[in-house]
Amino acid sequence: MTDDVQSAFIDIPGVRNFRDAGGVGALRRGVLFRSGSFHTLTPEGALRLKALGLRTVIDLRSRHELDAFPDLRHDLDHEVLHLPTLPAKPEESARPWPEDQVDLYPFMASTAGPSLVAAIRRLGAPGTLSAVVHCAVGKDRTGLTIAVVQSLLGASEADITADYLLSNTGLGLLDGPTPYLDETGAERLSRPVSAELLVSSFAWIHDEHGSVPAYLHAHGATEADLDALRTNLSA
Repeated sequence: MTDDVQSAFIDIPGVRNFRDAGGVGALRRGVLFRSGSFHTLTPEGALRLKALGLRTVIDLRSRHELDAFPDLRHDLDHEVLHLPTLPAKPEESARPWPEDQVDLYPFMASTAGPSLVAAIRRLGAPGTLSAVVHCAVGKDRTGLTIAVVQSLLGASEADITADYLLSNTGLGLLDGPTPYLDETGAERLSRPVSAELLVSSFAWIHDEHGSVPAYLHAHGATEADLDALRTNLSA
């Protein structure tokens, strides 16, 4: 498993943490990818994305992030869906805004339902694949979204977690936090992910809804939506 998952990384110049989300559960390889944003995508990177058959990009970032760091296309003609995982402003959420990474994951689960359902519907639609799901660096928001999709494709918790933790390798976080500039130009720390973080998101989902499908149903997904996703992405 480890060697197979490690081979998921693909070199796309100008894009961080790009890798195949397939090979986990019944999710087949070559149809769904995950990454950081495309705001520094190079022309060579665009050619490699074209070679992967890119047709859809699902961008989980906020509008403020999109305005500050717009994705580059270099004449690629894929469709882009903007499906923010988090509310645009703290006051738009009924729950307190997370103060740290530990608080972020249950918070994401509490706010991501509409984004997840919209992503699942698009990924289950004809003509969508191949697709890329990305946020800023492809670690937290992307991590939860891909984990939910993989869970619907029958992946075990252990395999989902192993794939999720590869972001530490992809982002150079194996030795701890690294600095980065956010959309305001302020220097912040990008922190490694851990199994406990993802577990806390799924714990919130199960505590509030009982299961991932029930959580998605509560946000408008039908069983036909979930079946279409499985059919479109299954090996």
